[in-house]
Amino acid sequence: MTAVTRRAGKSLTYAEAGVDIQAGERVVDLIESMMRKTHGPRVIGRRGAFAAMFRLDYNDKLFKKNYRDPVLVACTDGVGTKVKLASQLRVYHTVGIDCVAMNVNDLIVQGAEPLFFLDYLGLHKNIAEQTAELIAGVARGCEMAGCALIGGECAEMPDIYGEADFDLAGFAVGVVELRRAVDPMRVEAGDVVIGLASSGVHSNGFTLVREIITRNRLVLDLVDPQLGESTLGEVLLTPTRIYAQPIVKLLSRYKVKRIVSAMAHITGGGLPGNLKRVLPSNLDARIDAGSWTVPPIFTFLQKHGNIDPDEMWRVFNMGVGFVLIVRPAFADSVVRQLNRLGETAFIMGGIVQGSGRVCLG
Repeated sequence: MTAVTRRAGKSLTYAEAGVDIQAGERVVDLIESMMRKTHGPRVIGRRGAFAAMFRLDYNDKLFKKNYRDPVLVACTDGVGTKVKLASQLRVYHTVGIDCVAMNVNDLIVQGAEPLFFLDYLGLHKNIAEQTAELIAGVARGCEMAGCALIGGECAEMPDIYGEADFDLAGFAVGVVELRRAVDPMRVEAGDVVIGLASSGVHSNGFTLVREIITRNRLVLDLVDPQLGESTLGEVLLTPTRIYAQPIVKLLSRYKVKRIVSAMAHITGGGLPGNLKRVLPSNLDARIDAGSWTVPPIFTFLQKHGNIDPDEMWRVFNMGVGFVLIVRPAFADSVVRQLNRLGETAFIMGGIVQGSGRVCLG
């Protein structure tokens, strides 16, 4: 049997290998109050638990809403390479909102109410205050979406992530009554397409954005007159708009009538790629591209990148972050209600007989 011998000198620690357990514990201290602000009476559990618990309010008089036939809706998504820009500019408080938005905006397409959210943060080095700033953005996003941040994972992996690099992703769960779930097969010719304005580039296409910046040596911290009074970096890091609460409130006002035929979150693939996902194979969406103002950031990117117009529409949201397809008798009312709820809503087209295409004109 070979004896195991210890080398002389100071023993190696986990921190020296690149992982600081104490920094992780400090992050937990810093973010606890942020998370608690997102919790309602359905969140069960205590600090230090290995998993979080969330109570569905079925058959309990404590809660106002009792689901008769609840269906859980789940999705997961990340911020993508927008985090590279945030790291470069050392701006950490916005991409957490993006992370929540990319998930809950998908979830509400099914007509679901967001319930809770978990995040995953992978990074090169856990600098407690910086990490807490990232998670504070997630907590803020959850407040905006009306869901609880009930847990997550922060992984310090210097072998995987380069210096100053990090990645941020999330997982959302919601609930919808089965009979109220949005079914795109209800879309009919004559339905009206309503758009909700985006807040900018949102969180898609940033690999192309960063290539444009690199090739043109664009300066991120200078104000460009084409973009108003903000710097290019500020415009690009504007968080993805969260549409959850206005959409949930709108749907809750129609207890019997099914006025919304379908919805779409406009992410990678743009309007053509995402709207066609909710079209039956015998119908087209005819879109009037002049019915809204395209934000200047897209003109700026197209010009500096010499990007073909069709490519712009395939990659970016072009100013429309979310779409509803509604029954024609309710279209004007829906636009008014969404505007009162703080959105910029507009009629952008209609549904006609066709072959499952999105036609931009």
